[in-house]
Amino acid sequence: MGESRALLRSNVRMAKRIWGNLPAAAIRSLKELTSKHGLSVRASEILLIEGRWYITYAGLLRIARRCAGIQVEALTEFCSPTLSRYAFKATLYRSCSCKGFVGRGDADPSTVSGLVQGPQMRVAETRAVNRAIRKAYGISICSVEEIGSVVEPRSARESNKRPPQPANGNYGGPKSP
Repeated sequence: MGESRALLRSNVRMAKRIWGNLPAAAIRSLKELTSKHGLSVRASEILLIEGRWYITYAGLLRIARRCAGIQVEALTEFCSPTLSRYAFKATLYRSCSCKGFVGRGDADPSTVSGLVQGPQMRVAETRAVNRAIRKAYGISICSVEEIGSVVEPRSARESNKRPPQPANGNYGGPKSP
């Protein structure tokens, strides 16, 4: 019980340090996530984005280390490499006698953040695995990888940056004679 309370105090302290003064509802949710799943803010296992808690792949993998196995397969009828569209099915087995918890995930350029454009196949697989883990362990919050594109607020330092300046006075075109 002492470890759980220490983690809870650490999570609340760290969350306030990172995200500032949190509403009571966010603190209540954080307490529930901490007590039910033992997730850690310090270890980046949960994140607060636009006022909502999300579990990260790191948090899901820590929880899933207790599972007996996971099987992943491409759903080829929903895949189109030429369009960078992929779909996967993941089945997680909590024990050797478990019939499995199934999660499906898909990705294409319109559902993937601009930060990770290109690896849609890996994103689709990760989403399927995340959903299977969330089902198997009763995790009711969405994972970060499932939400697609997220616009993060720019920091004050970034907003004061000037745009790149041309080296030759004409924004990369040929030099004038």
